[in-house]
Amino acid sequence: MIPGDGVGTEVVEAGLLVLRAAAERHGFVLATDELPWGSEHYRQTGAMMPASAIDVLRGYDAIYLGAVGSPDVRDDVTLWGLLLPIRQVLDQYVNLRPVRLMPGVEGPLREKGPEDIEMVCVRENSEGEYSGVGGRVHQGLSHEVGIQTDVFTREGVERIARHAFELARTRRGKLTSVTKSNAGRHAFVFWDDVVASVATDYPDVELERVLVDAAAAYLVTRPESFDVVVGSNLFMDVLTDLGAAIQGGMGLAASANLNPGGDVPGMFEPVHGSAPDIAGTGVANPIGAVWAGSMMLDDLGEADAAAAVMRAIEDVLAAREVRTPDLGGDAGTRELTNALVAAVRSPSCR
Repeated sequence: MIPGDGVGTEVVEAGLLVLRAAAERHGFVLATDELPWGSEHYRQTGAMMPASAIDVLRGYDAIYLGAVGSPDVRDDVTLWGLLLPIRQVLDQYVNLRPVRLMPGVEGPLREKGPEDIEMVCVRENSEGEYSGVGGRVHQGLSHEVGIQTDVFTREGVERIARHAFELARTRRGKLTSVTKSNAGRHAFVFWDDVVASVATDYPDVELERVLVDAAAAYLVTRPESFDVVVGSNLFMDVLTDLGAAIQGGMGLAASANLNPGGDVPGMFEPVHGSAPDIAGTGVANPIGAVWAGSMMLDDLGEADAAAAVMRAIEDVLAAREVRTPDLGGDAGTRELTNALVAAVRSPSCR
């Protein structure tokens, strides 16, 4: 567990209570260690995590992350000091983000219900726009220059495309590839070419190419047209936050960082950030963390327990009785967590 900063510590604690209830019911034990890395570690040591951090993480089966970020530490420091090194060095090249409007949740889109908003976003998670290639020269002078270079490799694009096609085969059989190849004539035309090549191995999956600006519009105007969506690191980072908004808010958003087939742990996290404005007030929505925990259980081979956690989320939200302020209610983190634990333990949650 890396609870991190702000509400991260609160939602990881809440999530663990729900996951342990599911584990108890399904006959296994979750053994956890808490690693105190994040902004406080940075204040004390000058680093977000120790130099040995990645080697430490390799010894675990999974990583359960809360959030990192603090108003007094620059965002690039927190991101490049913890989250991105974990993703890149462990080669967690798949970032999965489900976007689903649950029954009982009022989404912001008029006349769009749960049957219209149900997709999985597949984000390339190890290269692209977040490769870190570039630099600044002549700093502080009038002719200062900043250069940021996107890096796309054939292996990187092919493996994320193949993962997305395989996922589409298990769902409704449609894959949308998001690029900006009309303007990005090198990197994104390359992306399109590689995805088209992989598509020949999946004649049973319908492939649609959509420019990122159009994809943003379609998420709002016709979200029902999406099933599995794949795209680059930056584009899917942005689009999945829009996806979180149309599913009812950032408090519901979950993600998994995976290296399929690799002998490294996956990392599972809500995507709402550390939310310093509400940290310590006891009103943070834990569902994103609980949902991420369900994805973690599934990755650990505990599919029944993972499904029970998801049914608990569905049942509690559908009941419309206990919800945090971001969902229009007045319950706190603890009350919603208790409701989820009770739902997991309920005889009807099988």
